[in-house]
Amino acid sequence: MKTMSLNSYGGDSVFELAEIAKPEVRPGHVIVKIAATSVNTVDTMIRSMGADLPLSPELPAVLGMDFAGTVEAVGADVTGFAVGDEVYGCAGGLMALQGALAEFICADARLIAHKPKSLTMREAAALPLVGITAYEGLTRAGVSQGQKVLIQGGAGGVGHVAVQLAKHMGADVTATGTGAAQMTLMADLGAQPVDFMSTKTADIVATQTGGAGFDVVFDTVGGANMTNSFEAAKLNGHVATTVALLEIDLTPAHFKGLSLHVVFMLLPMMHNVGREVHGAILKTLAEIADAGALKPILDEQNFGFADVTEAHARLESGQAVGKVVIDI
Repeated sequence: MKTMSLNSYGGDSVFELAEIAKPEVRPGHVIVKIAATSVNTVDTMIRSMGADLPLSPELPAVLGMDFAGTVEAVGADVTGFAVGDEVYGCAGGLMALQGALAEFICADARLIAHKPKSLTMREAAALPLVGITAYEGLTRAGVSQGQKVLIQGGAGGVGHVAVQLAKHMGADVTATGTGAAQMTLMADLGAQPVDFMSTKTADIVATQTGGAGFDVVFDTVGGANMTNSFEAAKLNGHVATTVALLEIDLTPAHFKGLSLHVVFMLLPMMHNVGREVHGAILKTLAEIADAGALKPILDEQNFGFADVTEAHARLESGQAVGKVVIDI
């Protein structure tokens, strides 16, 4: 089968067309003919950092974690899937797991679910990694009806899904971003948009919560911004973050009694622990999407199988609005 593979790692590395053996179905797995895949920040990190990341595959590497496609073969011990089913998932592209930048993938059946009927293959391929991440962050923080929730980075890949899911859970949602396009997107998704470049955290808290603070802050920006998230949270509130790769003073969190949730959704794939949880979340996300409460936003630029290097560049440029998707 054809793949778009990496033969070297580094910031200037490019994807090249290659032929490798088509995977054979294994017990507990299905073979999926891939229709589309999407680019996530972790994909660009693997390409540029290589061996500096413990989850990077050996070279030559077939990256790509998210996909949507059609089941072509079903392995022993697999229930709930049949040949011809349209599915989506996040099941490869790291360590020894072949990725989705290929015509076919052998995917652990616990890591996939039936594709939302209301979404196209392209839309479904955009959803798994960011959808699971958003769902885990919000549910671990206990988001519920009537709570005030702040999504930091509400126009990003994880953020724009988290806005929709928090709304679906009944929360009153505020989201930060910057620029007219992001403000419009977040408002269209049902959040109160706030431009972090022109508004201080204290003013957001005063305006949106009467000074009490947010029940839950979901920080998809992370890093130094976590200090702002601690400031925005109420006493005994919750902060969930997807980017905790730093040393930070937890004193503000201590004096507010905050609960901190670090979300790293790749753990089940990396360690083969709790993979069925991801399949269950994808099933729930499909139900929410088919109920009309969740729809991933796709970047306006289209990329084909030969355009993977350009698709990575598009995401890294910061100019993409919505998920960058590649048609296979």
